[in-house]
Amino acid sequence: MKIQNLLRWISLTLPIFIILTNQSQSHRTQPQPILDNLTIDSFINKTLQWKSRQIIFQGNKLKLSASTVLAGVFCFIAASISSAGGIGGGGLFIPILIIVAGLDLKTASSFSAFMVTGGSIANVMYNLCTKSAKFGGKTSIDYDLALLSEPCMLLGVSVGVVFNLVLPEWLITVLFAIFLVWSTFKTCRNGVGLWKMESDQHQETRNGYEKLENGVIKNGTCGESEEIKSLEEPLVGMEGKEKSRFPWKKLVVLIMVWFSFFLIYLLRGNRYGQGIIPMKPCGVGYWILSLFQIPLAIAFTSWILRRKVAIACQGPKKQGVNKLIFPLMALFAGGLGGVFGIGGGMLISPLLLQVGIAPEVTAATCSFMVFFSSIMSAFQYLLLGMEHTRTALIFSVICFVASLLGLMVVQKAIKEFGRASLIVFSVGIVMALSAILMTSFGALDVWEDYSSGSYMGFKLPC
Repeated sequence: MKIQNLLRWISLTLPIFIILTNQSQSHRTQPQPILDNLTIDSFINKTLQWKSRQIIFQGNKLKLSASTVLAGVFCFIAASISSAGGIGGGGLFIPILIIVAGLDLKTASSFSAFMVTGGSIANVMYNLCTKSAKFGGKTSIDYDLALLSEPCMLLGVSVGVVFNLVLPEWLITVLFAIFLVWSTFKTCRNGVGLWKMESDQHQETRNGYEKLENGVIKNGTCGESEEIKSLEEPLVGMEGKEKSRFPWKKLVVLIMVWFSFFLIYLLRGNRYGQGIIPMKPCGVGYWILSLFQIPLAIAFTSWILRRKVAIACQGPKKQGVNKLIFPLMALFAGGLGGVFGIGGGMLISPLLLQVGIAPEVTAATCSFMVFFSSIMSAFQYLLLGMEHTRTALIFSVICFVASLLGLMVVQKAIKEFGRASLIVFSVGIVMALSAILMTSFGALDVWEDYSSGSYMGFKLPC
């Protein structure tokens, strides 16, 4: 036994000794370690070379390969996480398609529009078919909030696109990083606060049931007090328990708003003159149609504000919220979405949570608004002669299935554990990942422009 143990010890230590000896000899022949040559500049340059090779390899074509399948898997995971928060997920889809699948930015953006559309369709279908007892047997979608926000969000996207053409890339990247970091911090803090509030309410509920079991007796029978009845109320509630009909009138108005802006986009075309009617690129007619969106959004918003509707604002900040703040937030979120090249759903969701809108209402309403904006983007890409439509539809189906699966899992968890804060955390996760991926790629593009000596100042929109 001693001989066997000795041989075993020698067999284990001999390879280690040989490796250490070889390393010492190599250090003698190489006076400078290899790590000394790996500077930050060389790392960035190698990353840019890898990115260029990836894009050159695929270009604007998407072939069936291991990278394409892997991109589909990652997009499935991203869509399932994004659907829980009611946001589109374009901030994750575009980097995945560029990094993993090797697509160029233009093709990745067009694919992302179809993928967001697929996910939003799943969200809207699920929310329309699901009646929540927490909201008096109604859906979680706040149609009044969508009506107040949609016109200004569409206007903000158009304004943001113009600023995207004017502002330098480095400024867009800095603004994007600042806003997403701030929004992620606020969203996660709201999620932690809501989690603690839910825990306190669960503890109060357990204490109430313990009092009931210990003998809350009325007239010789075991009866529930008003305090205990209040403990059985849902964590997230809405005023007005009456069961309402489907708001066809509000839906028709939303479709009118969508069609009005879509008609302007069709007539105007893009800045290269690609539209349904011949128009001089960036000419007088182009800018007249563009500016016509301002009175159109003001008219729709004013008409909606004149109607006496109540926005279901829950949470600690539900007191004293002016309805005018919602179109202003939508204008701000849409403008940032146009500047950054992503949907406004991911940007308006943390703002709605910040003013106290219930997480379930925020998720359902944001997905409803994203449905209209994503369909408009998909139609625009189709009319402009988008290639590989069949592949884009396949990816949209993947996101549709992933969104349904993510919604069912999260809603089941909320129903079982009473944790609506899971929606807030899902929004925070998507925003944090988007901040890391989009900011990193933006920084690489800025470094490439700086290294090549390209112009990095303000530009004309045409």
